[in-house]
Amino acid sequence: MTTTPTATRARVARSAQRQGALVILVVAVIAATFAFDSFGTAGNLTNIALQASFLAVVALGMTFVIMTGGIDLSVGSVFALGGVLAAWGAQYGTWVAILLPLLVCGAIGLVQGLIIARGGLPPFIVTLAGLLFARGVLLLISDEGATTYKVPPDSAFRELAQGSLFGIGYPIWIVVAAFGIGALVLHRTTYGSTVLAIGGQEDAADLMGLPVVRAKVVTYLASGLLAGFGGLLIASYTSSGVTVLGVGMELEVISAVVLGGTLLTGGAGTILGTLVGVLLLQVIKNVINQVGSLNSNWQAVVSGTILLIVVTLQRWLSRQVK
Repeated sequence: MTTTPTATRARVARSAQRQGALVILVVAVIAATFAFDSFGTAGNLTNIALQASFLAVVALGMTFVIMTGGIDLSVGSVFALGGVLAAWGAQYGTWVAILLPLLVCGAIGLVQGLIIARGGLPPFIVTLAGLLFARGVLLLISDEGATTYKVPPDSAFRELAQGSLFGIGYPIWIVVAAFGIGALVLHRTTYGSTVLAIGGQEDAADLMGLPVVRAKVVTYLASGLLAGFGGLLIASYTSSGVTVLGVGMELEVISAVVLGGTLLTGGAGTILGTLVGVLLLQVIKNVINQVGSLNSNWQAVVSGTILLIVVTLQRWLSRQVK
C-alpha cells in the first residue's frame, strides 16, 4: 500500500502538533543544563516539578474544558478561594480543610456547567462572572484581603503538600496519578470520546445521541473541583491561605494547555501534552531565575512569545492535517 505525499504531510503535521511542545521542552532543558551549573541538579529539577504541580492540577481540568471548545476563566479565583477555605478549615480538622474547598469550588463549577450546557450561554461570559463571584467571596471571608488564615502548626493537613515519598513531594505523586487517570478517562471512556466529539462538532455530537449536556456539566464541575484541589494543595504547602494567589492564573493555565497541543477551537489535544506545557512554563521561569539579571516580567514576555508562535503553528498544522 503506497502512501501519498498528502497523507504523509498530514501525518507529519499531526505529529508535530502533538509533540512540538515536548521537543521544545527537551531542547530547553538540555540548553539550560549546559548554560547553568545548578539547573541540572536533582534538587533543582525536583523543585521545578514540585512548583509545576500546583498549576498542573488546575491545567488538567482546563484541558477537558478547552477540548469541548469552551473556556474557564474562573479557575484562578477558584484556586485562591480553595486555598483560603482550606486554611480556614484546617483549624477545625484536616477533613474540613480538604472537603470544604472541594464542596464550594465544585459547586461553582457545577453551576457554571449547568448555565453553559442547559442555558446555552457563552462560556466566556459565564466563567467571567464565576471569576468575579469567587473573588468576591474570597474578599468577603478575608476582610478584603486583610486577614490571612494560618494552618495550625500541629495540623496533619500540612503533610499533604509538605510530605514526601522516596524523596519526592506528595504533590508530584498526586499529579502523576491525576494525569494518569485523566489519560484513561480521555481515551478509554465514552465521556472522553464525547468531550472530543463536542469540540469537533457539537451539533453533530448531539445528533449522534451523545450526552452533550451531561458531558459539558461534568467537565466544568471537574474544572472547579481541580481548581479547588490545587488551591488546598498550595494552602498546605505554604501553611496559609494567601488571597493574592491565583491572580492571572487562568491565563497561565490556558497557555500551558495550548502549548501542550490542545486546540483552542476544541476537538483535539492530549493529557500528556498539557503536562509538558506546564513543565515548559516552569522551566522558563526557572531559567529566568537562574539568569538573575532578568526580573519576573520576562517570564510573561518569553511565555507569551512562545504561545503566539505555537498558536500560529497550530493553525497552520491544522490546515495540513485536513
